[in-house]
Amino acid sequence: MSLPRIVGFTANLQRPSKTRALAESLAEAVGTHLRAEIRLFDMVDAGPGLGAAWSRDLLPLPARRIVEAIEGADALIVGSPVYKGAYTGLFKHLFDFVDPAALVGKPVILSATGGGPRHALVVEHALRPLFGFFSAHTIPSAVYGSDGDFRDGVLVDPGVKARIADAASQLAELLQSRAARIAAPEAAAPVAAFASAG
Repeated sequence: MSLPRIVGFTANLQRPSKTRALAESLAEAVGTHLRAEIRLFDMVDAGPGLGAAWSRDLLPLPARRIVEAIEGADALIVGSPVYKGAYTGLFKHLFDFVDPAALVGKPVILSATGGGPRHALVVEHALRPLFGFFSAHTIPSAVYGSDGDFRDGVLVDPGVKARIADAASQLAELLQSRAARIAAPEAAAPVAAFASAG
């Protein structure tokens, strides 16, 4: 059985970044619960031509590969720095090219970073509705980190770390439950075939 594929995509425009650090912490936490193939991408990886593309066939190759990785993943970790009370425009622009059918039921961890705690609800008021449109399965525990939760680019706040642990556990449990449901009929098939032959 192949490992679940988890793709992280963050909207940061530079490295290092707090948003990327948050996604890395989430990926690491998920990895403590289950073996998975985890790939992380930033907006930087999409290349400078993303904003100029108005149709999928005009996407630069790096951006197209990210869109395809998102569509082919078993689960997502997404994050954006907060701009004007919401996710970034380029973050939304990239997801405009994602086939809505590809995200139906797909587990998604939502995360965001901002200057202070007053932006914390961006995960509920902006990110969750966006992935609701896609009919994705957003994990109940979203994660928000503000500037004060980091020191020298490293997450230090115990409350944010606890939410990361919760979100990672919820994602891992969901993926393991789905894998068990898929495996159960496969395991039962030989018995059913034997019974019908008798």
